[in-house]
Amino acid sequence: MEILRPERGGFFVDATVGAGGHAEALLARGPDIRLLALDRDPEALALARRRLARFGRHVEFARENFTDLDRVLADRPAPDGILADLGVSSMQLSKASRGFSFRRDGPLDMRMSGEGRTAGEVLAEADVSELTRILREYGEERMAAKIARGIVQERTHRGAITGTRQLARIVARAKGTRERIDPATRVFQALRIEVNQELMALSSFLAAAASRLNARGRLAVISYHSLEDRIVKETFRRESGVCLCPPALPKCVCGARRVLKLLTRRPIVASESEVRANPRSRSARLRAAERVEETP
Repeated sequence: MEILRPERGGFFVDATVGAGGHAEALLARGPDIRLLALDRDPEALALARRRLARFGRHVEFARENFTDLDRVLADRPAPDGILADLGVSSMQLSKASRGFSFRRDGPLDMRMSGEGRTAGEVLAEADVSELTRILREYGEERMAAKIARGIVQERTHRGAITGTRQLARIVARAKGTRERIDPATRVFQALRIEVNQELMALSSFLAAAASRLNARGRLAVISYHSLEDRIVKETFRRESGVCLCPPALPKCVCGARRVLKLLTRRPIVASESEVRANPRSRSARLRAAERVEETP
């Protein structure tokens, strides 16, 4: 809230409204705030509608993927603030039927929108090479090839892999030893990112947000793993005019332009007391930037 400064009033976008916690905090800061609440998860939107009903016409809801922000804002005013809280929500993790959690037995779904290929279908269709790429690229899993071989071997000899706990057991068997985190953590992350095309969506969202912000409007993004945070960090640097091209190139081809001013040189992280109260905040990284004023 300190970064977005909703007290000044204006038009704000919560691009991943979830159950409405951030949106409620924004709207409660003053009577002159209007909010557009986006989410591709219909269950999340239903919860947010109930939670934010008291704000009436100050909030508008739309079932949209934040990757389509440019289209969504085409006929709306330039936002004074945009917020995105990335990744899977506590609500999605806690519901076994959504298939996001390896701690609860449920179908291997993992679709945030309820549309498209499920995680189970990805596991059924991908060969060892493709599975290895997904686990290594999206999960940064050092044992990706061995886990991929184990998945293919399991489906070849025992049939389709359909449950979250079944997949977690396959991963644990392939890795052999327990790590600091559950052995299945990176595998579930990788499959979720693949199913929902999260990194591609994030890049599209950030580009649109930087372009659509009002002059001196602010963009705040909370990420939860290094892949997301790296994309946010590099996009903010490039959009603030820092060239990210290799030094050997004779001219810039990365598209660097001075559209944003960085507000956070380093990511803001949860305090020790917040982590104790909410362990899931441990991996959260908040970065923010401000749209520079238009030049004549």
